[in-house]
Amino acid sequence: MVYKFTLLSDEVDNFVRVISIDSEASFLDLHVAILESVGFEKNLMTTFFICADNWEKEQEVTLIEMESSSEYDNLVMESTKLEELLSDEKQKMMFVFDMISERAFYMELTEVVPGISMSRPECVRSQGEPPYQTTDEEVFISGSKLSVEENFYGDEDFDIDELDDEGFGDLNFDDSSLFNDDRF
Repeated sequence: MVYKFTLLSDEVDNFVRVISIDSEASFLDLHVAILESVGFEKNLMTTFFICADNWEKEQEVTLIEMESSSEYDNLVMESTKLEELLSDEKQKMMFVFDMISERAFYMELTEVVPGISMSRPECVRSQGEPPYQTTDEEVFISGSKLSVEENFYGDEDFDIDELDDEGFGDLNFDDSSLFNDDRF
């Protein structure tokens, strides 16, 4: 079975990535595919959160083994398969790529394709530039300087509540073929 994940950013207008990956792949495989799709360095800590419909963080899947006082088990990306935690379309997740500033990509399992498999993940849709991987004291977004002490989010029109119940399917992207990719 193949999973298609759609990633959005609350910092950058028009940013979209769609990644197809086998359901038996690990969260580490998805982690690498995401970093490659946005050109981020792979030497920084990241984590996944499985989220409720209102984006409340639930189960965490970490890059390395960590002590946790959470009510959820401590799961590690390398040893946790996607299909162990995900099976339903519209399942929400967050991929935290900047642990210090708690910056993340908002993700949704937008399609489950039964009956096929993939040997390696693939970014099947890439639109827009990703946000910066890390923040320094000053960052540049869309050509203008933004102080981290001020409002960090570059897209003032982004409203996380729009994604709560409706999922990503109702968002209007530049290319209507975003979800009509029949390659996988």
